[in-house]
Amino acid sequence: MVISPSAYWTGPLPEATPPADMALYRLPTGTYTTRAVFAVTGGSVRDKREFAATAVLISHPKGDLLIDAGFGEHVAEHIAMLARMERAPHRLGRTAAQQLDAAGYDRSRLLGVLVTHVHWDHVSGLDSLRVPVWINEAEIRYGAADSHATVFRAVSQGLEIREYAFDGPEYLGFPASFDVHGDGSVIVALAAGHTPGSVVVFVTPPTGKRYAFIGDLTWQMDGISRGAERPWLLRRVADVDAGTVRAGLQRSIALSRVMQVVPAHDVAAYDSIPLLPSRFPSVTP
Repeated sequence: MVISPSAYWTGPLPEATPPADMALYRLPTGTYTTRAVFAVTGGSVRDKREFAATAVLISHPKGDLLIDAGFGEHVAEHIAMLARMERAPHRLGRTAAQQLDAAGYDRSRLLGVLVTHVHWDHVSGLDSLRVPVWINEAEIRYGAADSHATVFRAVSQGLEIREYAFDGPEYLGFPASFDVHGDGSVIVALAAGHTPGSVVVFVTPPTGKRYAFIGDLTWQMDGISRGAERPWLLRRVADVDAGTVRAGLQRSIALSRVMQVVPAHDVAAYDSIPLLPSRFPSVTP
C-alpha cells in the first residue's frame, strides 16, 4: 500500500532553544541485508537493501543520550536468538561502546540509551554500553513479555531502567510528548503501532536543522519519499497495530519538507549527521 500525507506541514515549528554547545553525531555499528521485496511495498526480489544499525549521540550540557544502541559485541548470538525467518546476513563494524572509547569519550557524560523501541536491532549494543535504558511504560510492558523482545530481556539484565512519562502536549501531530531537557531541543513523541511504546525522537541542534528519528515507522526512505508501507505480510508480522503505524508514517511524510526524517534502517538517511570525531571535542590533547 502506498500512502500520501493529507497535507504537508506549513505551520510554525515548535520553539526550541538548544544550547550553543549541543551537538549530534552518528555511530554506525554495522548493517544487515534484506531483499527489497520484504522491506517496502513494490520492492524488487532482486534488489538487496542494507539495513543500518546506527546509534546517534546527542551531546548536551545537561547530559548526553544515545538514540538506540546499534549492534553489540555479541550481535551474532543475538541474531541466533531470533526466529529463523527473521535472521539475516549481517556485517558488524565497531560497536558504539568501542567508538566512544576510541574517541576518548568520558562515559560519565552519558545519561543512557533512549530506545525508539526494544527490538533486537535497536538494543543489541546495550551488551557493551551497560548504561541506563530510557523507556516508557508501554514499552517496558512489551519488552517484558513479547517474543520479539527476547534479545532486549537478555541485554538489559542488570541495567537501570529510567522510565519517563509523556507529560507534554501533542507535538507535530503526534499525540503526546516528553521534553528531555526542558529546552525543546530533544522531544520524545509517542508513535505507537510498531510496538506499543514506539517513539519518534525530534532533535533540534543549534545549527537550526531539525531531525525526526522515526524508528521503524518505515524501514527505508521509500516510506517517506513515495509513501511505501511495509509489504502486507510484514505489516502483519512486524507491527502490533498497522493502522496506527500508517498514521504515524503519514505524519512523518507531512514533516519531510521542514526537517530531516530519519528511518532507523536507511543508511543514507544519516548522511547529513557528522560521524563521531576521532577525538571527542571535550577531550584535552
